[in-house]
Amino acid sequence: MSSPFKEFFIDFQRCIGCDACAAACSECNTHRGEPMIHVDKTDPGHSPQTTPMVCMHCKEPACALSCPADAIKIDENGIVHSSLKPRCIACRNCELACPFGVPKISENIQQMQKCDMCFDRTNAGKKPMCATVCPTGALFYGTLDEIRALRPQSKPINRWRFGRQTVETRVWVMVPTDVDEMVVDWPELMAGAEGPVDLAMKLKERFQLEGIMDPENHEPLPESLGSETTTSPGEAEFL
Repeated sequence: MSSPFKEFFIDFQRCIGCDACAAACSECNTHRGEPMIHVDKTDPGHSPQTTPMVCMHCKEPACALSCPADAIKIDENGIVHSSLKPRCIACRNCELACPFGVPKISENIQQMQKCDMCFDRTNAGKKPMCATVCPTGALFYGTLDEIRALRPQSKPINRWRFGRQTVETRVWVMVPTDVDEMVVDWPELMAGAEGPVDLAMKLKERFQLEGIMDPENHEPLPESLGSETTTSPGEAEFL
């Protein structure tokens, strides 16, 4: 018998920031009223563009690999689940390891919870709650053939590159036809870094210089206090 699971697609350019996905996700009983999807503003104050962010369900998930208690499991369908309550020690390793910033420790229950692709619904052949209510199709649940037929001017990819690290995901994103991977990079800093610790120090110095981080206590500054800066194409690339 074939699996009831299909593919999950994100089309960032279709998001209008309505938060319908977050509202629908919060209705899931397993989340105790907390949404496991959030909508980010990509460039507040300069652009109305928003981005829905769910768990990308990496094929080799950094969250699970970094968990010292073996609390995060990946099933045979490639879905990375929330931590197992009896095992989770709320150490936050998963929060630090995930390149997408998805896992979060729920303070009230001291457990990591995140998107599990509405396992209770998708296991029964239904769509995830967020994809069911999205009015623009920014979140789509179906087959590769269906999405290719619906959106011939773009294509789905599931390969990301963070500096020197390549990550493949179960969740697909829609991109222009000439793009083969999503690149998240800061070439200017990467070129001079001698290792991860050196890179972290260079990033901290850059954030302090640009008014993103307070040089005294190393905490992020409120958005209203950050300096107005622009990023040149050579500094960062996000396709």
